[in-house]
Amino acid sequence: MDTFKPRHYRTIGMTIGCIAALWSVLLLRQTGDRQIANPTFETSQPPPLVMKGGDPYIRALMRTISASEASDRQPYSVIYGGTHAKSLDRHPERCIRITSGPNMNNCSTAAGRYQMIDITWAKMARKYHPKQSCTLFVFQCAYSFESEYQDAVVHAWLSDEKAWRMNIPALLKAGQLEKVRQRLSSTWTSLGYGIETNTVTPKLSGIYQQLLKQELAQKD
Repeated sequence: MDTFKPRHYRTIGMTIGCIAALWSVLLLRQTGDRQIANPTFETSQPPPLVMKGGDPYIRALMRTISASEASDRQPYSVIYGGTHAKSLDRHPERCIRITSGPNMNNCSTAAGRYQMIDITWAKMARKYHPKQSCTLFVFQCAYSFESEYQDAVVHAWLSDEKAWRMNIPALLKAGQLEKVRQRLSSTWTSLGYGIETNTVTPKLSGIYQQLLKQELAQKD
């Protein structure tokens, strides 16, 4: 009877590799050809979210985070340092040198409305991204960095009690904003309890209250 010889194994391996590579190319082409949504707002003051629905308290918190992290007319594409990504089909993954502060001379890959570094985005996208595209053998998954998905991932993350070991929506409804800010400050250092505050930091409590009124009014 016929048996598999080593060259047969090599042939099968090459065939599988070619199929996987072709699938990856088709996936990247499909993603790259789409028109990427990157809204430009009339003002850099906390603009509305792109995503629809969600908890108004979490939505107000997200807008507050972006007020100190990405005050820009195109917050969804802004990269640390002030430049903008040309495409939002994936996280830009550009490491920009830090020129001041306690992390001076290191570099940061922070990008988007919530200034998420590439490692954090990849981890959170695996858990919360609503639209994941993976190759045939799950060798690689692509997580679109488009505005609606940035919002969706962060909203789901902030709503996950296990992720933060606290119920953020409940605390916000109880008026415990400062407790929430303190818990989040290790992730978003500009929130007031981290190592890198900025000129917006002292105003965040008032900004949140104003944005919460807007979000509650829209819900009603």
